[in-house]
Amino acid sequence: MQIISHRGYWKTAEEKNSRAAFARTLEAGFGTETDVRDLAGQLVVAHDPPKGGEMRWREVVAMFEGSSLPLAVNVKSDGLAPLLLQAFAASSIPWFAFDMSGPQTVHFANQGLPFYSRHSDIEPEPILYERAAGIWLDSFTDDQWIRPDLIRRHLDAGKSVCIVSAELHEREPQPLWDRLAELKGEARVTLCTDWPETAKAALDL
Repeated sequence: MQIISHRGYWKTAEEKNSRAAFARTLEAGFGTETDVRDLAGQLVVAHDPPKGGEMRWREVVAMFEGSSLPLAVNVKSDGLAPLLLQAFAASSIPWFAFDMSGPQTVHFANQGLPFYSRHSDIEPEPILYERAAGIWLDSFTDDQWIRPDLIRRHLDAGKSVCIVSAELHEREPQPLWDRLAELKGEARVTLCTDWPETAKAALDL
């Protein structure tokens, strides 16, 4: 199992999606999930609509290049497939996009970009499942349904799986981590967490 940080390895809320958080996650050996939008035709790191002054996407790519650490790219606005294709064209970074709208997911698939389809308690049927490289496994309410047998079904179908840790939805993550412990040797399973060091220790990775 791999662990990736959520919006970088931040220590304070102000550090989310910041250079400091990305530098810290790289130093600790964790990949990361982060958010991308466009501003005046350029990709920027932004969870909410950008106002200017955001970190340029090319800076993130430059920081992670050569690290072999993964980037999970949360696509927050439409029309970004061509820009992301260009951004990663000469890159060796293992990355995937997720959270696009349905029509945008079609664009990503048609351009051959790596994407994960969302499977959640409110989205029981991941769209474009056959064409997806993996599954972004999330739960907005109770995550008791996220169990090893479910994850193995996706793995058996040839998909990688990235699981959203419960603290991202302000729930106690330990019960979920306990259920995931038997999958810790599975290289195609990833946990996205706000607490990467704590999760690593809890899962004995």
